[in-house]
Amino acid sequence: MSKYKNINMEILAPVGGSGQLTAAVRCGADAVYLGASLFNARRNAENFSDENLRDIVSYCHSRDVKVYITVNTLVMDQEKEDLIAQAKCIADSGADAVIIQDLAVNALFRDCCPGLRRHASTQMLVHNISGAKMAKELGFQRVVLARELSLREIWEINSAVDIETEVFVHGALCMCVSGGCYLSSLLGERSGNRGLCAQPCRLNFRSSKGREYALSLRDLCALDMVRELREAGVSSLKIEGRMKRPEYVGAAVTACRQALAGAPYDAKRLQAVFSRSGFTDGYLRGKRNLSMFGYRRKEDVTAASPVLRELASLYKDETRTVPVNMTLKLKSGCPAELEASCPKPFEHSEAVLSAVSFGPEPQTAFAKPLTEELAVKNLGKTGGTPFYLKEFTFSSQPELMLPSSALNALRRDALNELLNKRGSVSPHRFLIPFENSNCGAKKKNERPERWLRFERREQFRGELAQQADRLLFPLSELYANPELLRNYAEKIIGELPSLAFPEYEKSVFEQAEILKSRGLNCLWTDNLYGIKLAESLNLPLCGGWGLNVLNSKAAAEYEALGLIGLTASFELSLHRLRKMKTRIPTGMIAYGHLPLMRMRACPVQSEKGCASCKGTSELTDRRGYRFPLLCTEKRYVTLLNSLPLYLADKDISRVDFHVYWFTRETPVQCQEILDAYREKKVPEAPRTCGLYFRELK
Repeated sequence: MSKYKNINMEILAPVGGSGQLTAAVRCGADAVYLGASLFNARRNAENFSDENLRDIVSYCHSRDVKVYITVNTLVMDQEKEDLIAQAKCIADSGADAVIIQDLAVNALFRDCCPGLRRHASTQMLVHNISGAKMAKELGFQRVVLARELSLREIWEINSAVDIETEVFVHGALCMCVSGGCYLSSLLGERSGNRGLCAQPCRLNFRSSKGREYALSLRDLCALDMVRELREAGVSSLKIEGRMKRPEYVGAAVTACRQALAGAPYDAKRLQAVFSRSGFTDGYLRGKRNLSMFGYRRKEDVTAASPVLRELASLYKDETRTVPVNMTLKLKSGCPAELEASCPKPFEHSEAVLSAVSFGPEPQTAFAKPLTEELAVKNLGKTGGTPFYLKEFTFSSQPELMLPSSALNALRRDALNELLNKRGSVSPHRFLIPFENSNCGAKKKNERPERWLRFERREQFRGELAQQADRLLFPLSELYANPELLRNYAEKIIGELPSLAFPEYEKSVFEQAEILKSRGLNCLWTDNLYGIKLAESLNLPLCGGWGLNVLNSKAAAEYEALGLIGLTASFELSLHRLRKMKTRIPTGMIAYGHLPLMRMRACPVQSEKGCASCKGTSELTDRRGYRFPLLCTEKRYVTLLNSLPLYLADKDISRVDFHVYWFTRETPVQCQEILDAYREKKVPEAPRTCGLYFRELK
């Protein structure tokens, strides 16, 4: 029997506004997650103002529902004061946890509000054992696991790491692994990492074989797997959808509650309220095939209308879930007295709250005295509140009566006081002002170092090494070509795979260990797991752009974790990058077809899978632009930008190093590009300057 069999799993519902909040609470959610006014990944949702956040928490707590606040976007240095003000507001609200992506935000709550739980957002892309261990070391009490994991992989992580895990069981699926998508920002300056994703992936990208909507997945529905997820050690079942309507939230929470109880749920109604060509559970089942793909069709849109009224009825009235005991005392010459008591919120002990209300003196009855039956009939009318009458004690002298109006007033007063006590908010203590105390101000290089990165050994020639300060190669290329380390070990940095799912994680470590014995003396990572892996190998580590560093404090946090170099996110403008205060060398991507997405479900696979694929293909958007695809050992696929980042004719000095990100270029093209940068040559072919000369919203 699994040690997790008796886990009391939480149902976690999305709340984008007041309507969704009511639907979630009344349909049986154990917790909700929502955004305040700033720094949340759904900035276009209604969200909640700082002024009413405390009332929202009070409302939820009085009904045994926890509140997690999303602070899960990347922040910039100039937003520091707004971030501190937002954190103080969240602390004052008495919320139960914050959901975080940026290490600067994590540091703020760690140092200033240590009593508030922190959850690692799915945007942090924790997808293996090392990543979960790293999250725990960073002080997170819970990690929202990547949606691309299989049930078996979730079990492996939970078996190896003592940390709560949260798993999505219903709602939209991003094509890209979370936190690693730059499609919206590069194409439209609306960053998913800043809460403004425009969802360009839902547009009609076509594969080379003509399959349409190749970047759009069906919505996830894994409610049939909730008991298996309990066996795998999952603590929280998460529903996606802060941008969706209240009826969707009500339907999803209701279905999830029924599935968790082992009861049948209405799958057709759930699909009608929102889906994209139906549902999939392909990731969790480990079946990442074409059946996962789908898009929003006309029939999907029109299917909702017939079920909306029925779904709205699910949360029309308060759900009475809180037991209350009442004792009514009637004594001649004394005010009527009603004592009501109920459990404290979230308490599993016998701790109770109580309230006493007083009414008029009872009178001698001329006809019908008040009986216990009549008293229960009036006092049991708790509709409009979350209470239901569990036990009733009646104490009265003979022949006394009290009118129904007085009984109703007694009940209202007592239950209102109980509700206020249950919703009483305990603010979290907010400590010293947050400072970037460990952020240095190292002067950037006027002549940046030149770091050359190659996707394949075949792109590299010896003469290129003479023009480079550092050489980056994927571990697999170094392993297959041992002469690289024999000849250039002092310059080489081994690039860890961006994604190393549990089935592959051990072999990545073993490969790195062998390469260390051959002379490898530095690693590169763009995921948290690489920090733990490098630590276990006692190897120096540089951070890649995928760590999503947009501010000085995050850079300082990575320095404290042992990194000796850092590549800023290419979503950061060059102006902001130059102003960043860092004590370790900090560089930028200077050339390359920028990686826009990394995907575990291949968009160009055939009905028979990917056995015959050569690992290179492309997608075409509705305007005819072609986006190359690169396959990494049939484990994940990278979508590259259609145009190369080209900055040879721009002033890109005053950073510590430039990375030339070669992916598809021949050795001759690599040399031509380096020559062009040396000569500051204006490009002849179309190019992009990325976001380096634009300010991200």
